[in-house]
Amino acid sequence: MKTSLTLGTSLKRRIEIDRNRTIDFMGDELRVYSTPSMVSDMEYTCRDLIMDHAEEDEDSVGTHVSVDHLAPTLLGMWVDVTATVTAVEGSRISFDVEVRDTIEQIGHGQHVRFMINKEKQAGRLRKKAARAIDL
Repeated sequence: MKTSLTLGTSLKRRIEIDRNRTIDFMGDELRVYSTPSMVSDMEYTCRDLIMDHAEEDEDSVGTHVSVDHLAPTLLGMWVDVTATVTAVEGSRISFDVEVRDTIEQIGHGQHVRFMINKEKQAGRLRKKAARAIDL
């Protein structure tokens, strides 16, 4: 990881709330931004922030998410997801994340990611796959 990733580094992404990001179990009239979609958007924003500071052979994996989904956002609205680095401890990077729609804050939370070497991770996954076949 490059030394350019420091405390306070942040990234904001604007995301349109389309049908795929909404709940469907209460019918079309009650389609709102789903919590799993919000968590995914938070994670991807954090990853995008890190990747601007990663070496070519690196990527990151999420290891912890803690969120509060505070208010509904309607289908067709947009949200701004803002991730801010709160700690860099070796390969462990911590974030505060805020999600706002055009009216209010609708979510916030903390996320932790680890920088990994892609080839080493691929090797670990191959070993695990081989063990799984033997079960």
